[in-house]
Amino acid sequence: MKRVIVAAACLLMAVLAGCQTADITDGVVRTNEPSKGDVTSFGDAFDGLKTVSDVEYYASDQAVAEAKNQFRAENYGNAGALFFKATQLAPNDGNAWMGLAACTDRIRRFDLSDKAYAKAFKLVGATPEYYNNVGYSYLLRGKLQDARSNFLKAYELAPNDPTVANNLKLLSSSVQNVER
Repeated sequence: MKRVIVAAACLLMAVLAGCQTADITDGVVRTNEPSKGDVTSFGDAFDGLKTVSDVEYYASDQAVAEAKNQFRAENYGNAGALFFKATQLAPNDGNAWMGLAACTDRIRRFDLSDKAYAKAFKLVGATPEYYNNVGYSYLLRGKLQDARSNFLKAYELAPNDPTVANNLKLLSSSVQNVER
């Protein structure tokens, strides 16, 4: 019995060792795009069919649109849940991560917003919107020096942006009008 198992394992290893998934000798990188003249399994030509690179709608679009509406209506919990759904549907959607971070700021879950901002930075990079949102997050926490630093970075990247200018004014009024 033991010899049969060893023989079967050797046979399986020999079959698997002989499998190759691609011919790498031609130097061509293969994609999922059909070539001109390729046909589907039903015999239809691929002409006119949309492929992944042609898609204009993504599953997360509807969730992001509704989340933005909820955010504007100051329903931050609902907006956060919808932005979270969008990040699950499209994990590389930097705008969804930015929205999630902003929502978690508003409900004062700064531990979650820090994680969302870290993910957003990897996806959107050092944009004025990123620094402006992070600055506002620090403003909400009462970390005024960190807020100022981020607002100034946003201002350097977009000196004519009215949102950044308003946040700098808000910061200066926060420093002047400390209430205890």
